[in-house]
Amino acid sequence: MTASTIDPQIARSWLLVSGIRSEDFDPAADSRADQIILDIEDAVDPKLKADARTSVIDWLSSGGAGWVRINDRTTEFWSDDVDGLKGVPGLSGVMLAKTESAEQVTETFDRLGGTVPILALVESALGIEEAPAIARARGAFRLGFGSGDYRRDTGTSADDLAMAYPRSRLVVASRIGNLPGPIDGPTVGSNHPVLRQKSEHAVAMGLTGKLCLDLDQLSVINETISPTVSDATWARDFLDDFESRGRVIRDGSDLPRLGRAEKIDRLARAFGVVPIARR
Repeated sequence: MTASTIDPQIARSWLLVSGIRSEDFDPAADSRADQIILDIEDAVDPKLKADARTSVIDWLSSGGAGWVRINDRTTEFWSDDVDGLKGVPGLSGVMLAKTESAEQVTETFDRLGGTVPILALVESALGIEEAPAIARARGAFRLGFGSGDYRRDTGTSADDLAMAYPRSRLVVASRIGNLPGPIDGPTVGSNHPVLRQKSEHAVAMGLTGKLCLDLDQLSVINETISPTVSDATWARDFLDDFESRGRVIRDGSDLPRLGRAEKIDRLARAFGVVPIARR
């Protein structure tokens, strides 16, 4: 069982694994996923919730490491989820399903002992409208987009234009809350060109991660959300030039370009994207 070396603040691929399928935990941990999420919410039948919770806790307590998607605050399962996970050594953080208020985040954070980061999964019209408050809640670590449930709640299609508002709302809310960029919902299916297009669109909107349901999607997501080689090369060249001239600001475009170059360079180093060497 291995743990990802990618910081969850910048993690690109978030692999959801059903909490009732314990045989999939080790392969997920050994995969290309930046982070894994053991799901004891939507992926588990209500009659099997207790068994799934026990399997997840046992695996985390035996050397495994990962996040856990727990049931939402309004359900009968939430209390048992947070009480069972409190103090479990391998718990990286908790994804709170169907988050609709800042209070739900803070109460979950407090019940877990005040040290476990909460990834608030926003999945409804109310959650989207409350996103700025959710992002500023004590314990909030990152926002995620439960796109499927959002469409079900609102009747919105999966069309990129129709889904632009909730994605932008989460991006703006994350900035207001001083959080890392939000995590996009999963793209269902095995069509890699479609997955690449959807991932590229999410990046263009300002999202910096993506949920996924299949091991085969990981390489596409990781590649698409990482800086390109050309971007990494531009960033390194700009920073080298900036240093060589004594970090002197020449005009009003330098500071924005510096900020962009530093961000790209930091991500490229973290994700192992190597700039083209100068000749």
